[in-house]
Amino acid sequence: MKLTDIKGTVTLANGVEMPYFGLGVFKSRGGSEVINSVTWALEAGYRHIDTATIYENEEGVGEAISKAHLNRDEVFITSKVWNSDQGFDNTLRAFDESLKRLSTDYLDLYLVHWPVKGKYKETWKALEKLYKDGRVRAIGVSNFLAHHLDDLIQDCDVKPMVNQFEFHPRLVQPDLVKKCLELNIRPEAWSPLMQGGVFDIKELQKMANKYSKNVAQVVLRWNLQKGIITIPKSANKNRIESNAHIFDFEISEDDMKAIDKLDKNRRIGADPDNFDF
Repeated sequence: MKLTDIKGTVTLANGVEMPYFGLGVFKSRGGSEVINSVTWALEAGYRHIDTATIYENEEGVGEAISKAHLNRDEVFITSKVWNSDQGFDNTLRAFDESLKRLSTDYLDLYLVHWPVKGKYKETWKALEKLYKDGRVRAIGVSNFLAHHLDDLIQDCDVKPMVNQFEFHPRLVQPDLVKKCLELNIRPEAWSPLMQGGVFDIKELQKMANKYSKNVAQVVLRWNLQKGIITIPKSANKNRIESNAHIFDFEISEDDMKAIDKLDKNRRIGADPDNFDF
């Protein structure tokens, strides 16, 4: 993945250009908080916004994008179908509702949010229909482990183009990243900053000092240099702007390996093999 600037993209399996850096809005409250966050991000040059039905802020995301002085095709919008909406017909209905809330007539990327046992294959068939009908430019999954991908792919017509999963210095998941790349599925990190937990890792602070950057900037740059699309969440204007200042330095190969070694296989979110929501 060649890194250029905040508007740089990576090419998905179907040729769609997806910005490799974006804003996540998990836990951003609907209304003014998310509207401000998205507005600040777009003003700072972000061109990729990641939301989901369960975040309950799609309307605010759509309002902020609509008010921005940008053409619709300049902003890459991702949303996700929630677990209670999975299944073929329910997914199609949920997609329509997301479009209405986002005030758009298509999505750039639509994801299956979690691998709900007994449902995600049916849900995927709905995503394939939406894709074939031209209502979404790319489709993918979220929180799928290697065995989920194998199970899905053996019965699908269109392979996922993206797999978004928990990824940060304490959960590097090298085998899953390798699996995705081998399948030409682009890996994407959620919670790349461990909901602020990265700031408590002393080795990262030392490295940040070395590069005259802050910890968040080092971690986000590490993500991108590993070929991982990343979508840090913030509702703070200064942090949103600061997180984007990662294209004027490069982490050395030795330091990349040093960050890799911080891995403890420690999740801050749910285990995709053991969740009950």
